Formats: sequence, C-alpha cells, structure tokens
Amino acid sequence: MSKRRLSHICFSASWLLLLLTVAGCRHEVVIYNSETEQQGTAQYDAVAGFYLLCEGNMGSNKATLDYYDFLNATYHRNIYSEINPYVAKELGDVGNDLRIYGSRMYAVINCSNKIEVLDARTCIRIGQIDVPNCRYLCFSGGYGYVTSYAGPVSLNDHYEQIGYVARFDTATLQIIDRCLVGFQPDGIAVAEGKLYVANSGGYMVPNYENTLSVIDLATFTEQYRIPVAINLNRVCADSHGQLWVSSRGDYYGHPSRLYCVDTATDVVIDSVETSVSDFWLDGDSLYLYSEPWSYLGETFAASYCIVDVRTHRVVKSNFITDGTDRIIKKPYGVSVHPLTKQIYVTDAKDYVTPGTLYCFSRQGTLLWSVRTGDIPAHVAFLWR
Repeated sequence: MSKRRLSHICFSASWLLLLLTVAGCRHEVVIYNSETEQQGTAQYDAVAGFYLLCEGNMGSNKATLDYYDFLNATYHRNIYSEINPYVAKELGDVGNDLRIYGSRMYAVINCSNKIEVLDARTCIRIGQIDVPNCRYLCFSGGYGYVTSYAGPVSLNDHYEQIGYVARFDTATLQIIDRCLVGFQPDGIAVAEGKLYVANSGGYMVPNYENTLSVIDLATFTEQYRIPVAINLNRVCADSHGQLWVSSRGDYYGHPSRLYCVDTATDVVIDSVETSVSDFWLDGDSLYLYSEPWSYLGETFAASYCIVDVRTHRVVKSNFITDGTDRIIKKPYGVSVHPLTKQIYVTDAKDYVTPGTLYCFSRQGTLLWSVRTGDIPAHVAFLWR
C-alpha cells in the first residue's frame, strides 16, 4: 500500500489509533471494519476518488457508504461505520441521494428522515438535518434544498399530505424555510434563479401528479406549475438553458419518457422517445439507463443510451459495447468521471444481497468490477 494518505480519506494510522482509543474507553461501542480491495489502475488527476451510497433494503437499516481511491486504485467498502463507530444505527435506513457541496458531503437517508452531513475528505460525521421522508438535494448560494414527501411511506390514492421543499443553511445546518409543492416531490434542480421540482404523486396510484413546480429562489415561493407528464422523477439543467425531466409513466399504457423544458419560457419544447430510470449529464451528453417494468407484458427491458442535449437525439443506443450489459441483472445507477470519461454502472442484482459496480472505458468496454453494499445507487466525485 502506498505510504501516501488515501486521497483525503482518513484511514491513517492516527485515525485508527483514535478508533482503538474510543473502543477502549467505551466498551459498548462496536467497530465494524471496512473492507479494502484493489481494482483498476492507479491514476492521478484533479479527481481524488468517488463515494458510492448504497441504499440498502427498506426497513433493514442497511444504507452503507463505499469509497474508491483513484491514486491507489483501491475500493473501500462500508467506511461510514468504521470512521463513525459512535453513531447509533450507523448510516440509517435507505440512502436516497448523495451530494458534495463545498467541504461537506450530504447523504439523504430517506426512511430515517434525515440528511447525514459529513466532512467530504475524512467522512467524519458533522451532524444531521431532520427532514421527513426526504428525497433529493440541490444547492445554490450557500443554501441546500431538499424535497420531502412530508408524510409517511404509504400507497393511497387519496393521500392527503402535500409535499414541500426545505431550505437549509449549509453553515448552521438549520432549516430556515419551507415551500409547499405537489404530492411526493422527487427530483430538484436550480436554473436561471429558479428551483424546478418534479412532482410525482407516486404514492397515489393511479392518480399521479404531472407537473413541475417552479419556485423563485429570491422569494422562495412557488410561482406556477408546468404540465409535463405523469409520475415525474429526475431533473437536471444543462448549459443551454434547458431542463431535462424524466417521467416513469404508469407501467401500463403510458410509457416512461424524457422531456425537455426551455427555462426561459418554462414550456416543454421536446420529448425523446426513450424510457428513463435515471441519468447523468456530462457536458452535452446525457447518459441514461432504464429498465422499465410493464404490467402488460410483465417484462423488464434494460437499455443504456446517450442523448445529445444540443440536438435532442439519441446518439448512441448502447454505451456498453462489449456485451457486459447482458450480465447486469438490475441496473440501478450511472455516473461518468468528469475527466477520464470512464462510465460507472451499478447493479442491484436481487435487491437483498451485495451489488456490483462496473467501470467501463469511455468506449464502453469493461475495465473492472467490484462488489458493493446492498443496492448501490448514488455517486459523488471528490475533487482534490
């Protein structure tokens, strides 16, 4: 192992000594060791590594955090519990989103009703922000914004609890305001001084929501809603004044689709006939994977494509070019290295056992793979 410190992650001898000291003073503390595995080829550039948040099964309290160190080409599993042995119930129940903003990392832990706040370089816990049934994050101007279903996890076509967006101060970790939106808000993005929120109505089958809420950042009030499609999910803004929004459809006659909104006029200007489970925007390339369920055919049909956000066209029908897609059982996440353009795809397999992370070259050929925690999903790259 290299004598250099592991890309800002605190696995140094001094930190291990601290853990042993804590364990010696508090006999009730149980330290869960992380696992380390060599994978890939060492590389040094401006990106130190990436974190991978594994969701874990709902109700099992098994959300975990992994880390890949580019300098040493090492994959570290389940680092949170070892670095923070004093935290009861460890990371919590269902990891739903992961973001780095400034020097801190924020992990949305959905069913534990909180955002875990960590030092981005050491992974040491700083605190938490309590938000019921929280979903997705974005940041702007020193503030964080998180969507909340507000009510409990419950399928009910007459669900009465409307959702909201909570605004918190990233310096104090205090929630300072709330803005009501639609039912079961999911994806959220900032563009042109506005917050865009995807209202899903996902608990209200078959009465799904079909709008984007538009919130003015200056006043933090909802201005209006844009009709898009039913059961909206993810949202991201590109560099061309456009917003990309995914619809999960209704799993029957209304298929999943990708939609484009002009942020100057807040009008839907186009749609792309491809299903979307999740996406990752890298420059002008929107990497999508999907595995939409159809109750009509009782089938899944996985796909991996790239959409050019300038032309609104699918420019590559399958970004995995070596046949590895045939062994991926349940694709659950996609991300792209901002410099090398290596592509990462996660596989949740059967949702109850450890998953797999696949690393592909920018040409789509497999470079390496590694075992992860249960239901690997959300990646955040750490810059040096």
